[in-house]
Amino acid sequence: MTTEPGVTTGVTTPPTPAGGGPPVPPMMGDPGPSGLFGGFGGRFVPESLVPACAEVEVAFRSAWAEPAFHDEFRSILHHYGGRPTPVTECARLSQKLGVRVLLKREDLAHTGSHKINNVIGQALLARRMGKKRLIAETGAGQHGVATATAAALFGMECVVYMGEVDTERQELNVFRMELLGAEVRPVSSGSRTLKDAVNEALREWVASVGETHYCLGSVMGPHPYPWMVREFQRIIGDEAREQCRELLDGADPDVVVACAGGGSNAAGIFAGFADATRSALVAVEAAGGAAVSTGIPGVLHGMHSALIQDEAGQILEASSISAGLDYPGIGPEHAHLAELGRARYVAAGDEEVLDAFQLLARTEGIIPALESAHAIAWVVAAAGGAEIPSGSTVLVNLSGRGDKDVAQVRDILRGRA
Repeated sequence: MTTEPGVTTGVTTPPTPAGGGPPVPPMMGDPGPSGLFGGFGGRFVPESLVPACAEVEVAFRSAWAEPAFHDEFRSILHHYGGRPTPVTECARLSQKLGVRVLLKREDLAHTGSHKINNVIGQALLARRMGKKRLIAETGAGQHGVATATAAALFGMECVVYMGEVDTERQELNVFRMELLGAEVRPVSSGSRTLKDAVNEALREWVASVGETHYCLGSVMGPHPYPWMVREFQRIIGDEAREQCRELLDGADPDVVVACAGGGSNAAGIFAGFADATRSALVAVEAAGGAAVSTGIPGVLHGMHSALIQDEAGQILEASSISAGLDYPGIGPEHAHLAELGRARYVAAGDEEVLDAFQLLARTEGIIPALESAHAIAWVVAAAGGAEIPSGSTVLVNLSGRGDKDVAQVRDILRGRA
């Protein structure tokens, strides 16, 4: 693992236990210059990328310590991004399942998902570093659309790498990116999905780092990205915690659920509850990409985390009906939360997800992204059992809207018929 010496560490004041004694470090806090969450994370990159990662870390630590940066970040997300997003009560779905279901509506944020939160933060950081160009990877296309949106807003050039398989099943988002002025570069290597798009984006960053910022879309990759992206997405959890307490007369939800591929929307909502509440945290992976439950520790894309690999350490291809969860690993902080037992990681299969996609549409008039439908699918399966007893309150992070998936689901359902 290579890390840049001499990086100044931000100071975090940990909470003090009610009964006195030494401060307790926050569970989802600053990993320090090593970028390690327990034994996961770090910075496993070629020497040529160490200065680039260090530049991002120094810039982020400096910016995140300034109230003015926070004010501008939140102001843009409010006036341009549509924050705060609401928490919606699902009366008909709740009646059907016997548990109280609440949705944190990231599908209502500008561009249709939580991705805009991270991208606005990174675009502000890129401008601060004097970068004129953004590059990004994308699977389902939502991160690519958000990056292209921010580039248009800030007057930057934008290139998005996307696996050929994903460009076909997310054709609408490809057009949206191009309409926003971005160049979409299809990736034909490997499995031609998200993993390979990340590979190409990292290669490009090595060659153009002087003028380019790599706007990585999830809580993965080399330090500081897993930590930085989580902090930009923390706004979801902070909002949701306060909204739920207002809605639930000061109480917290019994269970907080989110889908997880790389895991940024899950990390964002978990950050609002992991330290401040006793709510159970559940992340739902795709059954064909369940890195926490079926993977083993390894190194990929600059991080040490739980990965799907064979006995020889070769990364295996993930599979999912959802392009956004089609990734053979998970962010390192998620691997750490699973190891600590603070969060549970479960899986949902494609058929369950399709059923949940339709169920939410028909009971609540809300069409979720296929990624988010994984979280709904687990709630449907678990409601009324030991994991979610009848009468419990469940908060689901609805990370995105399903417009991008409607054509794909239509074709699948027609094929069934």
